[in-house]
Amino acid sequence: MPADMSSDSRRQLLHAVTDLFLLDQEPNDAAKEHYGEIATTSLAHLGDDERKGYADRVASMPTLPHNVAVSLGGDSNAEVARLVLTLSPVLTDTDLAAIAVGQSQQHLVAIAERARLSESVTDILVERGDQKVLHTVSANEGAAFSDRGFDRLLERGEGDAAIAGALARRSDLAPNRAQRVLRIVEHFADGAGAGAKATEEAVSLARQARQQRLEVKLLLSDLTAKVREVDDVLTMLADEDRAYHLAQVLAQVADITIEQALRVLMQRDASGIAVTCRSLGIGTTAFRAILQLRARRLYFSSRDIDDDVDAYAKLDLATAERTLRFLKLRTKIA
Repeated sequence: MPADMSSDSRRQLLHAVTDLFLLDQEPNDAAKEHYGEIATTSLAHLGDDERKGYADRVASMPTLPHNVAVSLGGDSNAEVARLVLTLSPVLTDTDLAAIAVGQSQQHLVAIAERARLSESVTDILVERGDQKVLHTVSANEGAAFSDRGFDRLLERGEGDAAIAGALARRSDLAPNRAQRVLRIVEHFADGAGAGAKATEEAVSLARQARQQRLEVKLLLSDLTAKVREVDDVLTMLADEDRAYHLAQVLAQVADITIEQALRVLMQRDASGIAVTCRSLGIGTTAFRAILQLRARRLYFSSRDIDDDVDAYAKLDLATAERTLRFLKLRTKIA
């Protein structure tokens, strides 16, 4: 690439090459390396608005070269990095941790909004994050917390009713953690004063979340006893936007871990959830409901849902079953 190219020429070249790159849904390593070299070289010469425009376009691309994703996610301008940090399936926990350690609070908020966050990443967010980061990550049901991270979140959020309320709304808390949060929220309610109404609502939501956890246990028992249809349970949970509980049901029925179920449910590529559901004989109505939950969480369009349902209807059952068996075998070997 000529060193004297103008910024506008580099932008046009980058978008043209990107158009070509996107035509190949499974580019080989050589193509990704070549495209990555062009992209990273061009980005170094583009302004903030141009980098942001490009970043927003490629943020969710599963084929984006790793070095490009890292460059965009680590951009010093948080507006450039934001969508990549929130949506990119290419960034690893190691990448996110490195960015979380060295970048701004705006970068941390974007990371905290990801559909799934590992304990190692949330540990850093809880330690480094400001109030907005703590509010965001505490409300994110896809964020897993280590025991140390959860304790630190409660410590740093002491006196903050918003954090306690966000945690109270979560449906994925283990009973001991849920009980601790409920006690904190009830403590706020006792001395709420002018904020009594909001705090009472948080107490109510905490109790509702606890009731939902009990409900899921009963649903799982009913499925084991075959007194409920799997499709009906999945549709109900999807319609109520209860992603974690839906993953619990998928995990039990498919005989995979909850972590695996969450991964296939919340990754942007729908092939994993399609294979899992198809191997279980899930109908298109329930599958569509699951896709609609994913659309709310991952910002998909209705057209994306229609395309994924069409592809699901054509998915071969035997192929889906073989793929799921391979996933289970690989997990056992690991």
